[in-house]
Amino acid sequence: MLSESMENYLKVIFEILEHEDRAGTSTIAERMGIAAPSVTAMLKRLDDLALVSHQPYRGVRLTEVGEKMALEIVRHHRLIELYLATALGVPWDRVHEEAEKLEHVISEDLERRMAEVLGDPKVDPHGSPIPALDGTLERLEARPLDQATPGTDVRVVEVDDRDAGLLRYLARQGLFPGTRVRLLRIEPFDGPLVLRSEDGELSLGRKAAEAIRVSAVQEVTTGAASREA
Repeated sequence: MLSESMENYLKVIFEILEHEDRAGTSTIAERMGIAAPSVTAMLKRLDDLALVSHQPYRGVRLTEVGEKMALEIVRHHRLIELYLATALGVPWDRVHEEAEKLEHVISEDLERRMAEVLGDPKVDPHGSPIPALDGTLERLEARPLDQATPGTDVRVVEVDDRDAGLLRYLARQGLFPGTRVRLLRIEPFDGPLVLRSEDGELSLGRKAAEAIRVSAVQEVTTGAASREA
């Protein structure tokens, strides 16, 4: 049986690899708020258990067994987030912290009951995909908002759930998963992104934009679908 710390490592590595090609030691350390030497030591232990493949200076990969365990933890976490938000009305900026405490202790029976009550959901409150019971995961086709093309319409697909303050800010701006916006322009010299939503224009800093993943909006024109971004 893995320790809670080991499970956290597997989950973080998985979440990094959802959006990046490699999970480096420094990235893992930053995500977890742990010193790099401690991360290296834990990665060696996980490598010895055949849960990860760790090559110094080349990053970390999950083995088949490690990925299966990570998917189970991620499923618990994202189901709990959605249950807290939907059934208990916990604000979306607080569910991540609560799920971090509960993901390691819920039973498989409780996991099943939550999924049934929620209708076997596909995404959590922040738009992140929830792994299915069989361990499969529907990957999202999305990219960071700051990589979208100015002048195009996009739809918010997913937002990073780790910063409660950022989530509160995005809520005030009305930027939830499913929200459609037009990226008007990206100001030069690391300036903000200027968007237009149903509520009008707003400016969004680069850090906030990097935490939002979007997909192109498909329009139907004269019987043919066209992609605008």
